[in-house]
Amino acid sequence: MQVSDILRIKGTALFTVAPDTPLHEAARTMALHDVGSLVVMHDGRLAGMLTFREVLAAMSAHADAHPPVGELMQRDPVHCAPHTSLDELRRLLLDSGTRYMPVMDGSTLLGVISFRDVARAVVQEQDFENRMLKAYIRDWPPEPAQPGTA
Repeated sequence: MQVSDILRIKGTALFTVAPDTPLHEAARTMALHDVGSLVVMHDGRLAGMLTFREVLAAMSAHADAHPPVGELMQRDPVHCAPHTSLDELRRLLLDSGTRYMPVMDGSTLLGVISFRDVARAVVQEQDFENRMLKAYIRDWPPEPAQPGTA
């Protein structure tokens, strides 16, 4: 399974904000759409990622202020390509400590894969393999009769 397969199952809906978006507006967008990350776009290009981790840290540090997203976002986030394998994606997520991975085809943003999307894909893949194995076992050919036994 590859990242492109996960995107096909998940869909490519993206929620974006500009770097000058106030934090409270970004947090409202995340809550409204029940997402844990927003893609920060500047001049049609990926500028960074804003996740609930940055939102919580900023809200605890700037209780009364509403800094712009551009001051808080992860700049140059780790990203993957559509042909990245599921195993490689899991390693990238774990090694980078991120829960949201932009999927880039050159400079084009195709979508964002979350750790939850990966978990769902793994479960679906394992369920499929289990069904195939059970069908194979159920349809196992009978053992041929041994000579001299009745």
